[in-house]
Amino acid sequence: MLNRLKMTGILSAAALVLVGCGTSGNSESGISEDGIKVVTTFYPMYDFAKNVVGDNGEVSVLLDAGQESHGYEPTPQDIAAIADADVFVYNSDEMETWVPSVLESIESSDVIVVEAAEEIALFEMQEDEAAEEEHSDEAGEEGEDAHSVDPHVWLDPVYAQEEVDAILAGVLEADEANKESYEANAAAFKEKLAELDLAYQTSFETAENRTFVVQHAAFGYIARRYDLTEVAVSDVSSDAEPNPAKLAELQQFMIDNQITTVYYSDSASSKTAETLAEEAGASLEVLSPLEGITDEDQEAGKDYLSVMEENLEALKKVIQ
Repeated sequence: MLNRLKMTGILSAAALVLVGCGTSGNSESGISEDGIKVVTTFYPMYDFAKNVVGDNGEVSVLLDAGQESHGYEPTPQDIAAIADADVFVYNSDEMETWVPSVLESIESSDVIVVEAAEEIALFEMQEDEAAEEEHSDEAGEEGEDAHSVDPHVWLDPVYAQEEVDAILAGVLEADEANKESYEANAAAFKEKLAELDLAYQTSFETAENRTFVVQHAAFGYIARRYDLTEVAVSDVSSDAEPNPAKLAELQQFMIDNQITTVYYSDSASSKTAETLAEEAGASLEVLSPLEGITDEDQEAGKDYLSVMEENLEALKKVIQ
């Protein structure tokens, strides 16, 4: 109830900001002279949209690296930015759970909304009984189970191409005049994503060990795409704490299966992974869920493709 009251207060404040800012950046004259204005939620959506838009406008992102997408609380300025955009891009209602409320508050805006994973069938999480009981309690309090499906579809290079297609459709709806440029940009980026997919396929097609252990269950789509098995310490919540029994079970599993690496996310605490690795005599490796890349790393040349290539190299240490 507290979270709902807080969101109501934010949306009320946003309404006042919108009165001062006007409505959407779309007007009768169409796209402004500065080009299309696209607002995205978090890094993968930003990178995908940026590759589609190219030099035809401005793409911005609301969440900084390290901010949790699931429980994010948008500011009135964030909501005003969404309403003032030509296109707003987010991954899914299951990932950015705050988006539906925001969209209801800006119904009068002309912004074109793109739910990039809308046409992708999200798969259900498989949880142990303790986790299911815990989340059942949470669902009773909040009215829904936010973690019943895995929203991390952008980590699958094939699904990433589908998300690019969805973003392209939204951009074309907003700015038909630059259709050829947008389509060429999207095709070039999708070709790189196809090459990434081929690199993953080639690396894992003859592997005998196909199981990897992660702290955060974000890599199920990679596992499904390339016939691997993800064993996770915690579910899709990167800050979830496993119980001692679960850790002991995983420790024995690693020893029995001679698994010598535990992967942890670069966007969350590695404490649990460190504990498991120490108990199992294993090493630690980073496997990025790509929910955010710092400005410094972006300036240094890191992007979706380069981090996915780093993830591939990290997985190849175990999947062989």
